[in-house]
Amino acid sequence: MPGKKVKKKRKKIRYKTITLKVSAKQKKSLVNFCRSRRTTPNKIIKKAIKPLLENYSGLEVILNHEKVNQLELFRLEEK
Repeated sequence: MPGKKVKKKRKKIRYKTITLKVSAKQKKSLVNFCRSRRTTPNKIIKKAIKPLLENYSGLEVILNHEKVNQLELFRLEEK
């Protein structure tokens, strides 16, 4: 008889916390929207930002920190 196949353990998902502030009117609007859809504010917010965040997980950000001498902007080149 062949032995049982052992399933691989699933990689544990690590979550990070993000906080944001909304006005009282925005909070009330969000709660009313959630009640009408029978869902939670967390799910609504995640669903709204998901398309924006999916494509940027592997993106490398290159910051250019060159100092530009402002006086050289107006200097004429001499040949």
